[in-house]
Amino acid sequence: MIFMLCGTSDARELALQIRDNGFKVLASVVTESAANSLSEVGLDVRTGRMTADEMAAVVKEQGVQAIVDASHPFAEEAHANAMTAARESGVPYVRYERAGLVYDNHPLLHIVPSYEEAALEAKQLKGSIMLTTGSKTLGTFTKHLLEDPEIRLVARMLPRLDNMEKCGELGMEQKNIIAMQGPFSREMNEALYKHFSTTVMVTKESGRTGAVDEKVQSALELGIHVILISRPEVEFGTVFDHFNGVIDALRTTKVDPSI
Repeated sequence: MIFMLCGTSDARELALQIRDNGFKVLASVVTESAANSLSEVGLDVRTGRMTADEMAAVVKEQGVQAIVDASHPFAEEAHANAMTAARESGVPYVRYERAGLVYDNHPLLHIVPSYEEAALEAKQLKGSIMLTTGSKTLGTFTKHLLEDPEIRLVARMLPRLDNMEKCGELGMEQKNIIAMQGPFSREMNEALYKHFSTTVMVTKESGRTGAVDEKVQSALELGIHVILISRPEVEFGTVFDHFNGVIDALRTTKVDPSI
């Protein structure tokens, strides 16, 4: 059996291809909506965040022969826990990460290494700032930006109750919350930018499948400053940016598809 962390839109397709190549797959996701998406195509799913010890327990209990980490590029804790569980359990760890994007030097593009640096850069630029970085790090931005009279802070995130509660706790006004689930078309991105008179957009460099390129390009074309948070630098060991590499690695490590 393959234990697979699924945290991106292309992880589902990878899980299906691994299964279609004869391997049993147990997928791990954080949210119920992600679990439903995988369950509806017949994949076995475990829902909820996991510690390294919990992952190691699953490896032992389920007879897992390899861990495939297809979690989000910014899910640093998940990466670390998966690598620790694999190492302590004596099973191979294989990382799948969609290819990064290469951007031309653009006067409105600001590439920064962290959320904190993104917040500080946004504070310098001021104006109507749209966050598309999710709820997890929202506090980093509200701390620096929310009380500045020259800034309107708008947050776009998944329409989940816990996200809305967090916005309320941090002092975000309802009129500045966009509760929608993507992916978003170029037309939708442009409509939202125009509706909120966006002058600065903050996003993460997650790769092409998540439509980050369209989000960035449409903003730049509208004359909007883009603050792009680069991916964390992690030493993964075995890492692939294409499905065939992952499947070939599983075959090479002699994972028995029947188990």
